[in-house]
Amino acid sequence: MNQRQLIAAAAVSLASLSVLSTAALAQNTAKEKCYGVAKAGQNDCANLAGTHSCAGQAKMDNDKGDWKYVAAGTCQQMGGMTADDAKMAMPKKS
Repeated sequence: MNQRQLIAAAAVSLASLSVLSTAALAQNTAKEKCYGVAKAGQNDCANLAGTHSCAGQAKMDNDKGDWKYVAAGTCQQMGGMTADDAKMAMPKKS
């Protein structure tokens, strides 16, 4: 492979990487956090109670404090809640 072919291949690689990362960003912006719909072990990150801080640590299905990313506009249809609604639904600590 000569230098011109190498440069062309590198340029094509960079261009395709740019397209892929733009598509990934667009996909992430079309998502929202939905509380109360994650199955046990399938949450996306920390829960509201602070009992875990990582994905995949939900202990039970549909816990109001655990969340999962869903397509924007579909959370309520799935029976889920916004963060504010989930905070109000959480049991109060005495």
